[in-house]
Amino acid sequence: MSTREMILILDFGGQYNQLIARRIRENNVYCEVHNYNDNVFELIKNLSPRGIILTGGPQSVYDDESTKCDSKVFRLGIPVLGICYGAQAMTYALGGRVEMAQVSEYGKTDLKIVENSRLFVNVDKKSVVWMSHTDKITMSPHNFNVTACTKDCPIAALEDSNKNLYAVQFHPEVVHTVEGRKILSNFVDICKCSRDWRMDSFVDETINQLKSKIGDKKALCALSGGVDSSVAAVLMSKAIGKNLTCVFVDHGLLRKNEADEVENVFKNYDLNFIRVDAGERFLEKLQGITEPEQKRKIIGEEFIRVFEIEAKKIGTVDFLVQGTIYPDVIESGLGKSAVIKSHHNVGGLPEHVDFKEIVEPLRLLFKDEVREAGQQLGLPENLVNRQPFPGPGLGIRIIGEVTADKVKIVQDADYIYREEIAKADIKNLGQYFAALTNMRSVGVMGDGRTYDYAIALRAVMTSDFMTAEAANLSWEVLSKVANRIVNEVKGVNRVLYDCTTKPPATIEFE
Repeated sequence: MSTREMILILDFGGQYNQLIARRIRENNVYCEVHNYNDNVFELIKNLSPRGIILTGGPQSVYDDESTKCDSKVFRLGIPVLGICYGAQAMTYALGGRVEMAQVSEYGKTDLKIVENSRLFVNVDKKSVVWMSHTDKITMSPHNFNVTACTKDCPIAALEDSNKNLYAVQFHPEVVHTVEGRKILSNFVDICKCSRDWRMDSFVDETINQLKSKIGDKKALCALSGGVDSSVAAVLMSKAIGKNLTCVFVDHGLLRKNEADEVENVFKNYDLNFIRVDAGERFLEKLQGITEPEQKRKIIGEEFIRVFEIEAKKIGTVDFLVQGTIYPDVIESGLGKSAVIKSHHNVGGLPEHVDFKEIVEPLRLLFKDEVREAGQQLGLPENLVNRQPFPGPGLGIRIIGEVTADKVKIVQDADYIYREEIAKADIKNLGQYFAALTNMRSVGVMGDGRTYDYAIALRAVMTSDFMTAEAANLSWEVLSKVANRIVNEVKGVNRVLYDCTTKPPATIEFE
Protein backbone atom coordinates (compact mmCIF):
# COMPACT_ATOMS: atom_id res chain seq x y z
CA MET A 1 0.00 0.00 0.00
CA SER A 2 1.33 3.43 -0.97
CA THR A 3 2.15 5.92 1.80
CA ARG A 4 2.37 8.83 -0.65
CA GLU A 5 -0.69 11.08 -0.90
CA MET A 6 -1.93 10.87 -4.47
CA ILE A 7 -4.77 11.13 -6.99
CA LEU A 8 -5.28 8.23 -9.40
CA ILE A 9 -6.16 9.04 -13.02
CA LEU A 10 -7.92 6.17 -14.80
CA ASP A 11 -7.49 6.47 -18.54
CA PHE A 12 -10.20 5.52 -21.04
CA GLY A 13 -8.08 6.42 -24.06
CA GLY A 14 -8.45 10.20 -23.94
CA GLN A 15 -6.15 12.51 -25.86
CA TYR A 16 -5.81 14.86 -22.88
CA ASN A 17 -4.94 12.32 -20.16
CA GLN A 18 -1.43 13.72 -19.71
CA LEU A 19 -2.80 17.24 -19.30
CA ILE A 20 -5.04 16.13 -16.45
CA ALA A 21 -1.99 14.70 -14.69
CA ARG A 22 -0.03 17.88 -15.33
CA ARG A 23 -2.76 20.06 -13.85
CA ILE A 24 -2.98 17.94 -10.70
CA ARG A 25 0.81 18.09 -10.24
CA GLU A 26 0.58 21.90 -10.54
CA ASN A 27 -1.43 21.74 -7.31
CA ASN A 28 1.54 20.07 -5.57
CA VAL A 29 -0.31 16.78 -5.49
CA TYR A 30 1.27 13.58 -6.79
CA CYS A 31 -0.74 11.63 -9.37
CA GLU A 32 -0.35 8.72 -11.75
CA VAL A 33 -2.12 7.77 -15.00
CA HIS A 34 -3.15 4.12 -15.37
CA ASN A 35 -5.27 2.38 -17.96
CA TYR A 36 -8.71 1.59 -16.56
CA ASN A 37 -8.37 -2.09 -17.51
CA ASP A 38 -5.19 -2.57 -15.47
CA ASN A 39 -6.79 -4.41 -12.49
CA VAL A 40 -8.46 -1.25 -11.28
CA PHE A 41 -9.39 -2.45 -7.79
CA GLU A 42 -5.93 -3.87 -7.14
CA LEU A 43 -4.50 -0.51 -8.25
CA ILE A 44 -6.78 1.35 -5.87
CA LYS A 45 -5.86 -1.01 -3.03
CA ASN A 46 -2.11 -0.62 -3.63
CA LEU A 47 -2.08 3.12 -4.28
CA SER A 48 -4.72 4.23 -1.73
CA PRO A 49 -5.62 7.37 -3.70
CA ARG A 50 -7.25 10.38 -2.07
CA GLY A 51 -9.26 10.87 -5.26
CA ILE A 52 -9.93 9.31 -8.66
CA ILE A 53 -10.32 11.03 -12.02
CA LEU A 54 -11.90 9.26 -15.00
CA THR A 55 -10.58 10.64 -18.30
CA GLY A 56 -12.22 11.26 -21.63
CA GLY A 57 -12.12 8.70 -24.42
CA PRO A 58 -13.16 8.09 -28.03
CA GLN A 59 -15.87 5.47 -27.37
CA SER A 60 -19.64 5.64 -26.87
CA VAL A 61 -20.48 4.20 -23.47
CA TYR A 62 -23.69 2.54 -24.71
CA ASP A 63 -21.85 0.50 -27.39
CA ASP A 64 -21.35 -3.18 -26.59
CA GLU A 65 -17.59 -2.98 -27.21
CA SER A 66 -16.94 0.15 -25.14
CA THR A 67 -15.07 0.15 -21.83
CA LYS A 68 -17.53 0.28 -18.95
CA CYS A 69 -16.77 1.55 -15.46
CA ASP A 70 -17.61 -0.82 -12.60
CA SER A 71 -20.19 0.82 -10.33
CA LYS A 72 -18.23 -0.41 -7.29
CA VAL A 73 -15.67 2.35 -8.03
CA PHE A 74 -18.29 4.85 -6.88
CA ARG A 75 -19.04 3.01 -3.64
CA LEU A 76 -15.51 3.07 -2.20
CA GLY A 77 -15.96 6.37 -0.40
CA ILE A 78 -13.25 7.98 -2.54
CA PRO A 79 -14.07 11.27 -4.34
CA VAL A 80 -14.42 10.72 -8.09
CA LEU A 81 -14.38 13.26 -10.93
CA GLY A 82 -15.52 12.09 -14.36
CA ILE A 83 -14.41 14.14 -17.37
CA CYS A 84 -16.20 13.86 -20.76
CA TYR A 85 -16.34 10.09 -21.43
CA GLY A 86 -15.53 9.65 -17.74
CA ALA A 87 -18.66 11.63 -16.88
CA GLN A 88 -20.71 9.47 -19.23
CA ALA A 89 -19.18 6.27 -17.83
CA MET A 90 -20.13 7.37 -14.30
CA THR A 91 -23.65 8.24 -15.39
CA TYR A 92 -24.15 4.96 -17.26
CA ALA A 93 -22.77 2.82 -14.42
CA LEU A 94 -25.09 4.45 -11.87
CA GLY A 95 -28.31 4.10 -13.89
CA GLY A 96 -28.43 7.37 -15.82
CA ARG A 97 -28.86 7.65 -19.58
CA VAL A 98 -26.35 8.58 -22.29
CA GLU A 99 -27.42 9.04 -25.92
CA MET A 100 -26.06 10.37 -29.18
CA ALA A 101 -26.43 14.14 -29.22
CA GLN A 102 -28.53 15.76 -31.92
CA VAL A 103 -26.01 18.60 -31.94
CA SER A 104 -22.37 17.76 -31.23
CA GLU A 105 -20.24 20.28 -29.37
CA TYR A 106 -16.61 20.89 -30.31
CA GLY A 107 -14.37 23.73 -29.24
CA LYS A 108 -15.10 26.75 -27.09
CA THR A 109 -18.59 26.74 -25.56
CA ASP A 110 -20.38 29.04 -23.11
CA LEU A 111 -21.08 27.33 -19.77
CA LYS A 112 -23.67 28.43 -17.24
CA ILE A 113 -23.52 27.25 -13.62
CA VAL A 114 -27.07 26.66 -12.41
CA GLU A 115 -26.49 25.36 -8.88
CA ASN A 116 -23.89 25.89 -6.17
CA SER A 117 -21.21 23.22 -6.07
CA ARG A 118 -17.97 22.61 -4.22
CA LEU A 119 -16.47 21.89 -7.64
CA PHE A 120 -17.36 25.43 -8.78
CA VAL A 121 -16.29 27.43 -5.72
CA ASN A 122 -15.05 30.88 -6.86
CA VAL A 123 -15.78 29.96 -10.49
CA ASP A 124 -17.67 32.54 -12.56
CA LYS A 125 -21.32 31.63 -13.11
CA LYS A 126 -20.79 32.11 -16.84
CA SER A 127 -17.52 31.15 -18.48
CA VAL A 128 -16.01 29.49 -21.55
CA VAL A 129 -15.20 25.77 -21.56
CA TRP A 130 -13.76 23.34 -24.12
CA MET A 131 -16.18 20.70 -25.37
CA SER A 132 -15.40 17.63 -27.48
CA HIS A 133 -18.30 15.18 -27.60
CA THR A 134 -20.90 13.58 -29.86
CA ASP A 135 -22.82 11.88 -27.01
CA LYS A 136 -24.55 13.57 -24.13
CA ILE A 137 -26.08 12.73 -20.76
CA THR A 138 -29.87 12.87 -21.10
CA MET A 139 -30.87 11.59 -17.64
CA SER A 140 -28.95 11.92 -14.37
CA PRO A 141 -28.51 8.97 -12.02
CA HIS A 142 -30.60 8.84 -8.84
CA ASN A 143 -29.65 11.52 -6.26
CA PHE A 144 -27.53 13.47 -8.78
CA ASN A 145 -28.12 17.20 -9.26
CA VAL A 146 -27.40 19.11 -12.47
CA THR A 147 -24.96 21.93 -11.69
CA ALA A 148 -24.15 23.41 -15.12
CA CYS A 149 -25.47 23.53 -18.67
CA THR A 150 -24.70 24.88 -22.14
CA LYS A 151 -26.98 25.88 -25.01
CA ASP A 152 -26.95 22.38 -26.54
CA CYS A 153 -26.08 20.33 -23.46
CA PRO A 154 -28.63 20.63 -20.63
CA ILE A 155 -26.51 18.40 -18.38
CA ALA A 156 -22.96 19.76 -18.73
CA ALA A 157 -22.08 19.05 -15.07
CA LEU A 158 -23.73 16.94 -12.40
CA GLU A 159 -22.93 15.60 -8.95
CA ASP A 160 -23.92 13.59 -5.91
CA SER A 161 -22.17 15.78 -3.34
CA ASN A 162 -23.12 13.47 -0.45
CA LYS A 163 -20.96 10.75 -2.02
CA ASN A 164 -18.35 13.14 -3.48
CA LEU A 165 -19.13 12.08 -7.05
CA TYR A 166 -18.67 14.81 -9.68
CA ALA A 167 -18.93 14.77 -13.45
CA VAL A 168 -18.32 17.37 -16.17
CA GLN A 169 -18.95 16.98 -19.89
CA PHE A 170 -16.28 19.56 -20.76
CA HIS A 171 -12.47 19.39 -20.40
CA PRO A 172 -11.21 21.48 -17.44
CA GLU A 173 -7.61 20.40 -18.10
CA VAL A 174 -7.12 22.30 -21.38
CA VAL A 175 -6.14 25.96 -21.47
CA HIS A 176 -9.24 26.86 -23.48
CA THR A 177 -11.43 26.18 -20.41
CA VAL A 178 -10.96 29.54 -18.75
CA GLU A 179 -11.70 28.41 -15.17
CA GLY A 180 -10.36 24.88 -15.64
CA ARG A 181 -7.40 25.13 -13.29
CA LYS A 182 -9.67 26.48 -10.56
CA ILE A 183 -12.13 23.61 -11.05
CA LEU A 184 -9.40 20.98 -10.75
CA SER A 185 -7.96 22.79 -7.72
CA ASN A 186 -11.40 22.60 -6.12
CA PHE A 187 -11.45 18.85 -6.73
CA VAL A 188 -8.06 18.59 -5.00
CA ASP A 189 -9.66 20.36 -2.01
CA ILE A 190 -12.62 17.96 -2.12
CA CYS A 191 -10.07 15.11 -1.90
CA LYS A 192 -8.60 16.79 1.22
CA CYS A 193 -5.08 16.71 -0.21
CA SER A 194 -2.43 18.54 1.79
CA ARG A 195 -0.56 19.65 -1.40
CA ASP A 196 2.84 18.53 -0.10
CA TRP A 197 4.34 17.06 -3.31
CA ARG A 198 7.80 18.68 -3.38
CA MET A 199 10.83 17.99 -5.59
CA ASP A 200 13.37 17.96 -2.75
CA SER A 201 11.49 15.13 -1.07
CA PHE A 202 11.24 13.28 -4.39
CA VAL A 203 15.01 13.53 -4.93
CA ASP A 204 15.86 12.26 -1.43
CA GLU A 205 13.26 9.50 -1.61
CA THR A 206 14.46 8.36 -5.07
CA ILE A 207 18.13 8.28 -4.07
CA ASN A 208 17.27 6.11 -1.05
CA GLN A 209 15.14 3.78 -3.19
CA LEU A 210 17.95 3.41 -5.75
CA LYS A 211 20.50 2.65 -3.01
CA SER A 212 18.22 -0.04 -1.64
CA LYS A 213 17.37 -1.50 -5.06
CA ILE A 214 20.84 -1.60 -6.63
CA GLY A 215 23.05 -1.97 -3.59
CA ASP A 216 26.64 -2.76 -4.60
CA LYS A 217 25.76 -3.97 -8.10
CA LYS A 218 26.78 -2.10 -11.24
CA ALA A 219 24.62 0.06 -13.50
CA LEU A 220 25.15 1.53 -16.93
CA CYS A 221 23.50 4.85 -17.75
CA ALA A 222 22.47 5.74 -21.27
CA LEU A 223 23.73 9.32 -21.37
CA SER A 224 22.72 11.53 -24.28
CA GLY A 225 23.74 14.85 -22.74
CA GLY A 226 20.16 16.06 -22.76
CA VAL A 227 18.33 17.27 -19.67
CA ASP A 228 16.59 14.00 -18.86
CA SER A 229 19.53 11.60 -19.13
CA SER A 230 21.84 14.10 -17.40
CA VAL A 231 19.54 14.42 -14.38
CA ALA A 232 19.10 10.64 -14.31
CA ALA A 233 22.89 10.18 -14.39
CA VAL A 234 23.57 12.55 -11.49
CA LEU A 235 20.68 11.07 -9.47
CA MET A 236 22.15 7.59 -9.97
CA SER A 237 25.63 8.84 -9.14
CA LYS A 238 24.38 10.20 -5.82
CA ALA A 239 22.89 6.78 -5.09
CA ILE A 240 25.61 4.32 -6.18
CA GLY A 241 28.73 6.41 -6.89
CA LYS A 242 31.47 4.68 -8.87
CA ASN A 243 29.30 1.62 -9.50
CA LEU A 244 27.68 3.74 -12.21
CA THR A 245 29.21 3.99 -15.68
CA CYS A 246 27.80 6.57 -18.09
CA VAL A 247 28.02 5.63 -21.73
CA PHE A 248 27.55 8.47 -24.18
CA VAL A 249 26.70 7.11 -27.61
CA ASP A 250 27.50 9.56 -30.38
CA HIS A 251 25.13 8.14 -32.99
CA GLY A 252 26.11 10.77 -35.54
CA LEU A 253 22.66 12.36 -35.26
CA LEU A 254 23.52 15.05 -32.76
CA ARG A 255 23.57 18.79 -33.35
CA LYS A 256 26.70 20.41 -34.71
CA ASN A 257 29.62 20.18 -32.22
CA GLU A 258 27.29 18.70 -29.59
CA ALA A 259 29.21 15.48 -28.95
CA ASP A 260 32.32 17.43 -27.92
CA GLU A 261 30.23 19.79 -25.76
CA VAL A 262 28.60 16.89 -23.89
CA GLU A 263 31.97 15.27 -23.21
CA ASN A 264 33.41 18.54 -21.89
CA VAL A 265 30.46 19.03 -19.49
CA PHE A 266 30.69 15.59 -17.91
CA LYS A 267 34.44 15.67 -17.53
CA ASN A 268 33.76 17.93 -14.56
CA TYR A 269 31.73 15.28 -12.71
CA ASP A 270 32.93 12.33 -10.65
CA LEU A 271 31.54 9.79 -13.13
CA ASN A 272 32.88 6.88 -15.11
CA PHE A 273 32.36 8.42 -18.55
CA ILE A 274 32.76 6.55 -21.86
CA ARG A 275 32.19 8.08 -25.28
CA VAL A 276 31.36 5.73 -28.16
CA ASP A 277 31.53 6.97 -31.75
CA ALA A 278 28.88 4.92 -33.57
CA GLY A 279 27.74 7.24 -36.37
CA GLU A 280 28.52 4.88 -39.23
CA ARG A 281 26.76 1.98 -37.51
CA PHE A 282 23.53 3.96 -37.11
CA LEU A 283 23.55 5.34 -40.66
CA GLU A 284 24.03 1.85 -42.05
CA LYS A 285 21.03 0.54 -40.09
CA LEU A 286 18.88 3.49 -41.25
CA GLN A 287 19.73 3.10 -44.92
CA GLY A 288 16.54 3.01 -47.02
CA ILE A 289 14.23 3.50 -44.00
CA THR A 290 11.61 6.26 -44.34
CA GLU A 291 8.80 5.37 -41.90
CA PRO A 292 9.09 7.43 -38.67
CA GLU A 293 8.11 4.70 -36.22
CA GLN A 294 10.54 2.27 -37.84
CA LYS A 295 13.35 4.83 -37.62
CA ARG A 296 12.64 5.38 -33.93
CA LYS A 297 12.66 1.66 -33.20
CA ILE A 298 15.87 1.04 -35.16
CA ILE A 299 17.64 3.85 -33.32
CA GLY A 300 16.29 2.58 -29.98
CA GLU A 301 17.50 -0.95 -30.65
CA GLU A 302 20.94 0.18 -31.80
CA PHE A 303 21.34 2.23 -28.62
CA ILE A 304 20.68 -0.90 -26.58
CA ARG A 305 23.06 -3.03 -28.66
CA VAL A 306 25.89 -0.51 -28.23
CA PHE A 307 25.23 -0.34 -24.49
CA GLU A 308 25.35 -4.14 -24.28
CA ILE A 309 28.74 -4.20 -25.99
CA GLU A 310 30.11 -1.54 -23.61
CA ALA A 311 28.60 -3.29 -20.58
CA LYS A 312 30.48 -6.51 -21.41
CA LYS A 313 33.74 -4.54 -21.44
CA ILE A 314 32.98 -3.26 -17.94
CA GLY A 315 32.06 -6.66 -16.50
CA THR A 316 28.81 -7.82 -14.97
CA VAL A 317 26.25 -5.03 -15.29
CA ASP A 318 22.77 -5.77 -13.97
CA PHE A 319 20.99 -2.47 -14.56
CA LEU A 320 20.49 -0.18 -17.55
CA VAL A 321 19.55 3.39 -16.56
CA GLN A 322 17.46 5.56 -18.89
CA GLY A 323 16.16 9.13 -18.74
CA THR A 324 12.58 8.17 -19.57
CA ILE A 325 10.07 10.79 -18.37
CA TYR A 326 6.29 10.69 -17.96
CA PRO A 327 5.33 12.26 -21.33
CA ASP A 328 7.46 9.56 -23.03
CA VAL A 329 5.44 6.88 -21.25
CA ILE A 330 2.04 8.46 -21.92
CA GLU A 331 2.69 9.34 -25.55
CA SER A 332 3.95 5.81 -26.21
CA GLY A 333 0.49 4.54 -25.27
CA LEU A 334 -1.28 3.30 -22.14
CA GLY A 335 -3.41 0.25 -22.84
CA LYS A 336 -6.03 1.37 -25.37
CA SER A 337 -4.74 4.92 -25.50
CA ALA A 338 -3.49 6.14 -28.83
CA VAL A 339 0.22 5.75 -29.51
CA ILE A 340 1.27 9.26 -30.48
CA LYS A 341 4.85 8.17 -31.09
CA SER A 342 7.01 5.38 -29.67
CA HIS A 343 9.81 6.99 -27.71
CA HIS A 344 13.04 5.11 -28.30
CA ASN A 345 13.44 4.36 -24.60
CA VAL A 346 9.81 3.22 -24.18
CA GLY A 347 8.07 1.76 -27.21
CA GLY A 348 11.29 1.60 -29.18
CA LEU A 349 13.05 -0.98 -27.04
CA PRO A 350 13.72 -4.37 -28.61
CA GLU A 351 12.02 -7.44 -27.13
CA HIS A 352 15.31 -8.85 -25.84
CA VAL A 353 17.55 -6.66 -23.69
CA ASP A 354 20.73 -8.11 -22.19
CA PHE A 355 20.29 -6.50 -18.76
CA LYS A 356 18.49 -7.91 -15.74
CA GLU A 357 16.47 -4.74 -15.32
CA ILE A 358 15.93 -1.27 -16.76
CA VAL A 359 15.92 1.55 -14.20
CA GLU A 360 14.04 4.78 -15.01
CA PRO A 361 14.34 7.12 -12.00
CA LEU A 362 12.51 9.98 -13.75
CA ARG A 363 9.72 7.89 -15.26
CA LEU A 364 6.99 9.66 -13.29
CA LEU A 365 8.17 13.26 -13.80
CA PHE A 366 7.15 15.88 -16.34
CA LYS A 367 9.81 17.95 -18.10
CA ASP A 368 9.60 20.99 -15.81
CA GLU A 369 9.76 18.67 -12.78
CA VAL A 370 12.92 17.08 -14.22
CA ARG A 371 14.48 20.54 -14.50
CA GLU A 372 13.52 21.25 -10.88
CA ALA A 373 15.09 17.94 -9.82
CA GLY A 374 18.26 18.94 -11.69
CA GLN A 375 18.40 22.19 -9.75
CA GLN A 376 17.96 20.28 -6.47
CA LEU A 377 20.89 18.05 -7.51
CA GLY A 378 23.12 21.06 -8.22
CA LEU A 379 23.40 20.72 -12.00
CA PRO A 380 24.54 23.92 -13.77
CA GLU A 381 21.84 26.28 -15.00
CA ASN A 382 22.86 26.06 -18.65
CA LEU A 383 22.45 22.27 -18.61
CA VAL A 384 19.22 22.14 -16.62
CA ASN A 385 17.49 24.70 -18.82
CA ARG A 386 18.87 23.68 -22.20
CA GLN A 387 16.18 23.02 -24.76
CA PRO A 388 15.15 19.36 -25.14
CA PHE A 389 16.73 17.14 -27.75
CA PRO A 390 15.06 13.83 -28.66
CA GLY A 391 16.83 10.50 -28.15
CA PRO A 392 16.62 9.62 -31.87
CA GLY A 393 18.25 13.00 -32.55
CA LEU A 394 18.26 14.40 -36.04
CA GLY A 395 16.91 11.08 -37.29
CA ILE A 396 13.42 12.42 -36.59
CA ARG A 397 14.20 15.91 -37.84
CA ILE A 398 14.99 14.53 -41.28
CA ILE A 399 11.83 13.56 -43.13
CA GLY A 400 12.37 10.35 -45.08
CA GLU A 401 15.63 8.45 -45.38
CA VAL A 402 18.54 9.55 -43.20
CA THR A 403 21.87 9.98 -44.99
CA ALA A 404 25.20 11.54 -44.08
CA ASP A 405 24.61 14.43 -46.51
CA LYS A 406 21.19 15.16 -45.03
CA VAL A 407 22.57 15.07 -41.50
CA LYS A 408 25.18 17.69 -42.43
CA ILE A 409 22.52 19.89 -44.05
CA VAL A 410 20.27 19.92 -40.99
CA GLN A 411 23.22 20.30 -38.59
CA ASP A 412 24.48 23.39 -40.42
CA ALA A 413 21.00 24.92 -40.80
CA ASP A 414 20.14 24.27 -37.16
CA TYR A 415 23.45 25.79 -36.02
CA ILE A 416 22.71 29.01 -37.94
CA TYR A 417 19.17 29.14 -36.53
CA ARG A 418 20.31 28.68 -32.93
CA GLU A 419 23.10 31.21 -33.42
CA GLU A 420 20.69 33.90 -34.66
CA ILE A 421 18.21 33.20 -31.85
CA ALA A 422 21.05 33.72 -29.37
CA LYS A 423 22.16 36.94 -31.09
CA ALA A 424 18.59 38.26 -30.92
CA ASP A 425 18.56 37.39 -27.18
CA ILE A 426 15.19 35.61 -27.41
CA LYS A 427 14.73 33.82 -24.08
CA ASN A 428 11.08 32.72 -23.84
CA LEU A 429 11.25 29.77 -26.23
CA GLY A 430 10.63 26.25 -25.00
CA GLN A 431 12.20 24.59 -28.01
CA TYR A 432 13.50 25.68 -31.41
CA PHE A 433 15.26 23.82 -34.20
CA ALA A 434 15.61 23.32 -37.94
CA ALA A 435 14.28 20.22 -39.68
CA LEU A 436 14.93 18.95 -43.18
CA THR A 437 11.78 18.31 -45.19
CA ASN A 438 11.66 15.74 -47.94
CA MET A 439 10.39 18.41 -50.33
CA ARG A 440 12.59 19.62 -53.16
CA SER A 441 11.69 22.62 -55.25
CA VAL A 442 13.00 24.82 -58.04
CA GLY A 443 15.08 27.85 -57.17
CA VAL A 444 17.51 30.30 -58.72
CA MET A 445 20.98 31.01 -57.41
CA GLY A 446 23.19 33.30 -59.43
CA ASP A 447 22.30 32.63 -63.05
CA GLY A 448 21.54 28.95 -62.52
CA ARG A 449 18.51 26.82 -61.74
CA THR A 450 18.54 24.77 -58.53
CA TYR A 451 16.42 21.86 -57.40
CA ASP A 452 17.15 21.58 -53.69
CA TYR A 453 15.63 20.87 -50.29
CA ALA A 454 13.44 23.05 -48.08
CA ILE A 455 14.37 23.58 -44.43
CA ALA A 456 11.51 24.01 -41.94
CA LEU A 457 12.10 26.11 -38.82
CA ARG A 458 10.21 25.31 -35.60
CA ALA A 459 9.96 27.43 -32.45
CA VAL A 460 7.42 26.90 -29.69
CA MET A 461 6.47 28.32 -26.33
CA THR A 462 5.42 25.79 -23.70
CA SER A 463 5.53 25.13 -19.97
CA ASP A 464 5.11 21.35 -19.97
CA PHE A 465 5.71 20.20 -23.58
CA MET A 466 2.27 18.56 -23.56
CA THR A 467 0.80 21.56 -25.34
CA ALA A 468 2.68 24.26 -27.23
CA GLU A 469 2.06 27.46 -29.14
CA ALA A 470 4.11 28.45 -32.16
CA ALA A 471 6.39 31.36 -31.28
CA ASN A 472 5.70 34.68 -32.98
CA LEU A 473 9.28 35.34 -34.07
CA SER A 474 10.00 38.67 -35.67
CA TRP A 475 10.27 38.85 -39.44
CA GLU A 476 13.71 40.44 -39.00
CA VAL A 477 15.03 37.31 -37.25
CA LEU A 478 13.33 34.87 -39.62
CA SER A 479 14.53 36.63 -42.75
CA LYS A 480 18.10 36.80 -41.44
CA VAL A 481 18.05 33.05 -40.64
CA ALA A 482 16.54 32.22 -44.04
CA ASN A 483 19.12 34.30 -45.92
CA ARG A 484 22.01 32.75 -44.07
CA ILE A 485 20.77 29.19 -44.54
CA VAL A 486 20.21 29.42 -48.30
CA ASN A 487 23.56 31.15 -48.77
CA GLU A 488 25.67 29.07 -46.39
CA VAL A 489 24.12 25.58 -46.46
CA LYS A 490 24.71 23.62 -49.63
CA GLY A 491 21.63 21.77 -50.89
CA VAL A 492 18.97 24.17 -49.53
CA ASN A 493 17.12 26.80 -51.57
CA ARG A 494 14.00 27.40 -49.49
CA VAL A 495 13.21 28.04 -45.80
CA LEU A 496 9.74 27.61 -44.24
CA TYR A 497 8.38 28.45 -40.76
CA ASP A 498 6.06 26.04 -38.94
CA CYS A 499 3.29 27.95 -37.15
CA THR A 500 1.26 24.91 -35.96
CA THR A 501 0.28 24.39 -32.31
CA LYS A 502 0.53 21.15 -30.31
CA PRO A 503 -2.01 19.65 -30.60
CA PRO A 504 -2.83 19.00 -33.42
CA ALA A 505 0.87 18.76 -34.37
CA THR A 506 3.64 17.36 -32.17
CA ILE A 507 6.69 19.49 -31.43
CA GLU A 508 9.02 17.23 -33.36
CA PHE A 509 8.36 16.42 -37.02
CA GLU A 510 8.46 12.63 -36.65
